[in-house]
Amino acid sequence: MIDAKKLLEQFLGSQVPGVGGTVKDRAGDAIQMAKDNPWKAGALATVLLGTKAGRSISGNALTIGGLAAIAGLGYQAYKNYQAGQAPATPSDAPPPRTAVLPPPADSGFSTGSPAQSNEFVLVLIRAMIAAAKADGHVNDDERALILEKIRAADVAAEAAFFIERELSLPTDLDALVAAAETEEQRVELYTASRLTIEPDSRAERGYLDLLAGRLGLPDALVDHIEATVSSAKVSL
Repeated sequence: MIDAKKLLEQFLGSQVPGVGGTVKDRAGDAIQMAKDNPWKAGALATVLLGTKAGRSISGNALTIGGLAAIAGLGYQAYKNYQAGQAPATPSDAPPPRTAVLPPPADSGFSTGSPAQSNEFVLVLIRAMIAAAKADGHVNDDERALILEKIRAADVAAEAAFFIERELSLPTDLDALVAAAETEEQRVELYTASRLTIEPDSRAERGYLDLLAGRLGLPDALVDHIEATVSSAKVSL
């Protein structure tokens, strides 16, 4: 059985070795290490998602775990939305490297919640891979390169097969949407997808808009997720 939480941590570069000091001080070093030697660092997404992952993943997300980072960002966006706050704009959003905090234990976003099952965490990884494929950049040559690096990495055989299968199959948006049964899960699925990519092409923006619509997320909530994820990203 695939350890989905461990695999998600590998995707987001959690627990990068050899990086000391505070997160704020060392975030850039951690991400650069993941870019320079992603398989040693355990950041699968740095290779899988190309340069976009390198500029997408904030250093503080490297320390709290992949699921906690996604859940924490989703919780913050959802809390701000429910409070009726206006989403932050690029001019007044918190500066990059703002700490990503795990959600409260009594929240529906808690990583200990039954909704955060191993099966649903695999859904989040499927959503990340689907978002990465949205602009068509994972062609046959790049897929072969990814699989070659997976074979050379410390990735369990079953997890490697899972990644290979998800890369080769067409995205099943119906299945992704159906797997998000609670409102918190729907927020997390969109958050994970948005964390994966920068929607700087029509295909990527169109995919995220379609996903939000299929998940039934209100526009104002989507705006909060966009603002919250953007505030946690680092430009490299």
